[in-house]
Amino acid sequence: MRLGVDRASPVPLYFQLAQQLEGAIERGRLAPGSLLGNEIELAGRLGLSRPTVRQAIQSLVEKGLLVRRRGVGTQVVHSQVKRPLELSSLYDDLEAAGQRPATRVLRNVLRPAPAEVAAALGVPEGTQVILVERLRYAHDEPMAYLRNHLPTDVVDCATDTLQTTGLYRMLRDAGITLHSARQTVGARAATDAEAELLGEPAGAPLLTMERTAFDDTGRAVEFGSHIYRASRYSFEFQLLVRA
Repeated sequence: MRLGVDRASPVPLYFQLAQQLEGAIERGRLAPGSLLGNEIELAGRLGLSRPTVRQAIQSLVEKGLLVRRRGVGTQVVHSQVKRPLELSSLYDDLEAAGQRPATRVLRNVLRPAPAEVAAALGVPEGTQVILVERLRYAHDEPMAYLRNHLPTDVVDCATDTLQTTGLYRMLRDAGITLHSARQTVGARAATDAEAELLGEPAGAPLLTMERTAFDDTGRAVEFGSHIYRASRYSFEFQLLVRA
Protein backbone atom coordinates (compact mmCIF):
# COMPACT_ATOMS: atom_id res chain seq x y z
CA MET A 1 0.00 0.00 0.00
CA ARG A 2 1.46 3.35 -1.08
CA LEU A 3 1.20 6.26 1.29
CA GLY A 4 2.48 9.78 0.82
CA VAL A 5 1.88 13.34 1.92
CA ASP A 6 2.02 16.70 0.15
CA ARG A 7 4.12 19.02 2.29
CA ALA A 8 3.11 22.02 0.17
CA SER A 9 -0.58 21.46 0.96
CA PRO A 10 -2.28 23.56 3.65
CA VAL A 11 -3.94 20.36 4.90
CA PRO A 12 -2.18 19.13 8.09
CA LEU A 13 0.15 16.19 7.49
CA TYR A 14 -1.53 14.00 10.10
CA PHE A 15 -4.90 14.58 8.43
CA GLN A 16 -3.54 13.68 4.98
CA LEU A 17 -2.16 10.42 6.39
CA ALA A 18 -5.39 9.66 8.27
CA GLN A 19 -7.45 10.21 5.10
CA GLN A 20 -5.24 7.85 3.09
CA LEU A 21 -5.45 5.14 5.74
CA GLU A 22 -9.22 5.58 6.03
CA GLY A 23 -9.57 5.33 2.24
CA ALA A 24 -7.51 2.14 2.21
CA ILE A 25 -9.76 0.64 4.89
CA GLU A 26 -12.95 1.64 3.05
CA ARG A 27 -11.71 0.17 -0.24
CA GLY A 28 -10.68 -3.09 1.43
CA ARG A 29 -6.95 -2.63 0.87
CA LEU A 30 -6.60 -2.79 4.63
CA ALA A 31 -8.99 -5.57 5.61
CA PRO A 32 -10.39 -6.07 9.13
CA GLY A 33 -7.72 -7.72 11.25
CA SER A 34 -4.83 -6.23 9.27
CA LEU A 35 -1.92 -4.88 11.31
CA LEU A 36 -0.37 -1.50 10.59
CA GLY A 37 3.33 -1.04 10.92
CA ASN A 38 4.34 0.53 14.21
CA GLU A 39 4.56 4.31 14.52
CA ILE A 40 8.35 4.40 14.24
CA GLU A 41 8.29 2.33 11.03
CA LEU A 42 5.55 4.45 9.42
CA ALA A 43 7.22 7.68 10.46
CA GLY A 44 10.54 6.58 8.98
CA ARG A 45 8.99 5.36 5.73
CA LEU A 46 7.06 8.60 5.18
CA GLY A 47 9.65 10.98 6.56
CA LEU A 48 7.20 12.20 9.19
CA SER A 49 7.61 12.81 12.89
CA ARG A 50 6.35 10.13 15.25
CA PRO A 51 3.83 12.55 16.88
CA THR A 52 2.32 13.24 13.41
CA VAL A 53 1.85 9.53 12.75
CA ARG A 54 0.50 8.99 16.28
CA GLN A 55 -2.06 11.78 15.78
CA ALA A 56 -3.23 10.26 12.46
CA ILE A 57 -3.64 6.82 14.01
CA GLN A 58 -5.39 8.22 17.08
CA SER A 59 -7.94 10.02 14.90
CA LEU A 60 -8.86 6.67 13.30
CA VAL A 61 -8.93 4.95 16.68
CA GLU A 62 -11.47 7.57 17.80
CA LYS A 63 -13.55 6.84 14.67
CA GLY A 64 -13.56 3.16 15.55
CA LEU A 65 -11.61 2.13 12.45
CA LEU A 66 -8.44 1.11 14.29
CA VAL A 67 -7.74 -0.35 17.70
CA ARG A 68 -4.51 -0.53 19.69
CA ARG A 69 -3.95 -3.98 21.21
CA ARG A 70 -1.24 -4.56 23.78
CA GLY A 71 1.29 -7.03 22.47
CA VAL A 72 -0.29 -7.01 19.01
CA GLY A 73 -0.05 -3.47 17.68
CA THR A 74 -2.49 -1.25 15.80
CA GLN A 75 -5.13 -3.32 14.06
CA VAL A 76 -7.88 -2.53 11.54
CA VAL A 77 -11.30 -3.12 13.07
CA HIS A 78 -13.65 -2.28 10.20
CA SER A 79 -14.66 0.53 7.92
CA GLN A 80 -17.79 2.61 8.28
CA VAL A 81 -20.17 2.11 5.40
CA LYS A 82 -20.94 5.43 3.70
CA ARG A 83 -24.03 4.84 1.63
CA PRO A 84 -25.14 7.33 -1.03
CA LEU A 85 -28.61 8.69 -0.40
CA GLU A 86 -30.11 7.39 -3.64
CA LEU A 87 -32.33 4.58 -4.89
CA SER A 88 -29.92 1.70 -4.43
CA SER A 89 -29.73 -1.60 -2.61
CA LEU A 90 -27.68 -1.96 0.57
CA TYR A 91 -26.49 -5.34 -0.73
CA ASP A 92 -25.24 -3.77 -3.99
CA ASP A 93 -23.60 -0.87 -2.13
CA LEU A 94 -21.77 -3.20 0.24
CA GLU A 95 -20.68 -5.45 -2.61
CA ALA A 96 -19.39 -2.50 -4.63
CA ALA A 97 -17.40 -1.33 -1.60
CA GLY A 98 -15.78 -4.77 -1.18
CA GLN A 99 -17.57 -5.31 2.14
CA ARG A 100 -18.54 -9.00 1.57
CA PRO A 101 -22.32 -8.72 2.20
CA ALA A 102 -24.23 -11.65 3.63
CA THR A 103 -27.85 -12.07 4.70
CA ARG A 104 -29.71 -13.97 7.39
CA VAL A 105 -33.44 -14.24 6.68
CA LEU A 106 -35.40 -13.96 9.92
CA ARG A 107 -38.92 -14.07 8.48
CA ASN A 108 -40.50 -14.51 5.05
CA VAL A 109 -44.27 -14.72 5.42
CA LEU A 110 -47.63 -13.50 4.16
CA ARG A 111 -49.52 -11.15 6.46
CA PRO A 112 -52.50 -8.78 6.30
CA ALA A 113 -51.26 -5.26 5.57
CA PRO A 114 -51.59 -2.94 8.59
CA ALA A 115 -52.74 0.62 7.96
CA GLU A 116 -49.25 2.14 7.52
CA VAL A 117 -48.13 -0.56 5.08
CA ALA A 118 -51.41 -0.46 3.14
CA ALA A 119 -51.16 3.31 2.75
CA ALA A 120 -47.56 3.07 1.54
CA LEU A 121 -48.29 0.32 -1.00
CA GLY A 122 -51.63 1.80 -2.10
CA VAL A 123 -53.70 -1.30 -1.22
CA PRO A 124 -56.72 -1.77 1.07
CA GLU A 125 -55.90 -2.39 4.71
CA GLY A 126 -55.86 -6.13 5.43
CA THR A 127 -54.70 -7.08 1.91
CA GLN A 128 -52.25 -10.00 1.97
CA VAL A 129 -48.67 -8.78 1.43
CA ILE A 130 -45.23 -10.33 1.73
CA LEU A 131 -43.22 -9.48 4.86
CA VAL A 132 -39.47 -10.12 4.71
CA GLU A 133 -37.21 -9.51 7.70
CA ARG A 134 -33.45 -9.84 7.26
CA LEU A 135 -30.23 -9.18 9.08
CA ARG A 136 -27.57 -7.82 6.73
CA TYR A 137 -23.88 -8.49 7.46
CA ALA A 138 -20.61 -7.06 6.16
CA HIS A 139 -17.39 -8.93 6.85
CA ASP A 140 -19.42 -11.31 9.07
CA GLU A 141 -20.55 -8.42 11.29
CA PRO A 142 -24.21 -7.34 11.58
CA MET A 143 -24.84 -3.99 9.93
CA ALA A 144 -28.59 -3.52 9.52
CA TYR A 145 -31.98 -4.99 10.31
CA LEU A 146 -34.18 -4.79 7.20
CA ARG A 147 -37.98 -5.09 7.22
CA ASN A 148 -39.73 -5.01 3.83
CA HIS A 149 -43.33 -5.36 2.67
CA LEU A 150 -44.16 -6.13 -0.97
CA PRO A 151 -47.33 -6.87 -2.99
CA THR A 152 -47.69 -10.61 -3.53
CA ASP A 153 -47.66 -10.35 -7.35
CA VAL A 154 -44.42 -8.37 -7.71
CA VAL A 155 -41.67 -10.95 -7.16
CA ASP A 156 -41.13 -14.48 -5.91
CA CYS A 157 -39.37 -13.85 -2.59
CA ALA A 158 -37.72 -17.25 -2.22
CA THR A 159 -35.81 -17.45 1.06
CA ASP A 160 -32.84 -19.19 -0.58
CA THR A 161 -32.49 -16.33 -3.06
CA LEU A 162 -32.90 -13.66 -0.38
CA GLN A 163 -29.95 -15.18 1.47
CA THR A 164 -27.62 -14.76 -1.49
CA THR A 165 -28.60 -11.48 -3.14
CA GLY A 166 -30.30 -8.13 -2.59
CA LEU A 167 -34.03 -7.45 -2.83
CA TYR A 168 -33.64 -4.77 -5.49
CA ARG A 169 -31.56 -7.12 -7.61
CA MET A 170 -34.39 -9.66 -7.32
CA LEU A 171 -36.87 -7.01 -8.45
CA ARG A 172 -34.72 -6.09 -11.44
CA ASP A 173 -34.33 -9.76 -12.35
CA ALA A 174 -38.14 -10.06 -12.25
CA GLY A 175 -38.43 -7.31 -14.86
CA ILE A 176 -39.30 -4.50 -12.44
CA THR A 177 -37.81 -1.12 -13.36
CA LEU A 178 -37.31 0.93 -10.21
CA HIS A 179 -37.98 4.56 -11.02
CA SER A 180 -38.26 6.63 -7.83
CA ALA A 181 -38.75 6.47 -4.09
CA ARG A 182 -40.02 8.44 -1.14
CA GLN A 183 -37.64 8.15 1.79
CA THR A 184 -37.33 9.40 5.37
CA VAL A 185 -34.13 9.15 7.44
CA GLY A 186 -34.06 9.51 11.22
CA ALA A 187 -32.42 8.26 14.41
CA ARG A 188 -33.39 6.69 17.71
CA ALA A 189 -32.08 4.45 20.50
CA ALA A 190 -31.93 0.67 20.09
CA THR A 191 -34.37 -1.53 21.98
CA ASP A 192 -32.96 -4.51 23.88
CA ALA A 193 -34.01 -6.89 21.07
CA GLU A 194 -32.56 -4.68 18.33
CA ALA A 195 -29.31 -4.21 20.24
CA GLU A 196 -28.92 -7.98 20.60
CA LEU A 197 -29.50 -8.55 16.87
CA LEU A 198 -27.03 -5.86 15.83
CA GLY A 199 -24.34 -6.51 18.44
CA GLU A 200 -24.76 -3.11 20.09
CA PRO A 201 -25.44 -2.18 23.73
CA ALA A 202 -29.06 -1.48 24.62
CA GLY A 203 -29.88 2.17 23.97
CA ALA A 204 -27.12 2.55 21.37
CA PRO A 205 -27.87 5.09 18.60
CA LEU A 206 -29.42 3.68 15.45
CA LEU A 207 -30.07 5.29 12.08
CA THR A 208 -33.56 4.65 10.72
CA MET A 209 -34.85 4.71 7.18
CA GLU A 210 -38.33 4.28 5.73
CA ARG A 211 -38.66 4.03 1.97
CA THR A 212 -41.45 3.41 -0.51
CA ALA A 213 -40.11 2.47 -3.94
CA PHE A 214 -42.07 2.90 -7.17
CA ASP A 215 -41.65 1.29 -10.58
CA ASP A 216 -41.76 3.11 -13.92
CA THR A 217 -45.57 2.87 -14.01
CA GLY A 218 -45.86 4.68 -10.67
CA ARG A 219 -46.89 1.57 -8.75
CA ALA A 220 -45.51 1.09 -5.21
CA VAL A 221 -43.54 -2.16 -5.30
CA GLU A 222 -41.84 -2.12 -1.90
CA PHE A 223 -42.12 -0.48 1.51
CA GLY A 224 -39.02 -0.79 3.68
CA SER A 225 -38.46 0.06 7.33
CA HIS A 226 -34.78 -0.37 8.20
CA ILE A 227 -32.43 0.28 11.10
CA TYR A 228 -28.64 0.64 10.87
CA ARG A 229 -25.83 0.72 13.41
CA ALA A 230 -24.79 4.37 13.68
CA SER A 231 -21.30 3.23 14.73
CA ARG A 232 -20.84 1.44 11.40
CA TYR A 233 -23.03 3.28 8.95
CA SER A 234 -23.77 6.73 7.58
CA PHE A 235 -25.76 8.24 4.73
CA GLU A 236 -23.86 10.43 2.30
CA PHE A 237 -25.41 12.82 -0.21
CA GLN A 238 -24.56 15.76 -2.41
CA LEU A 239 -26.28 19.14 -2.10
CA LEU A 240 -26.65 21.38 -5.13
CA VAL A 241 -27.09 25.13 -5.04
CA ARG A 242 -30.27 26.19 -6.80
CA ALA A 243 -29.76 29.35 -8.85
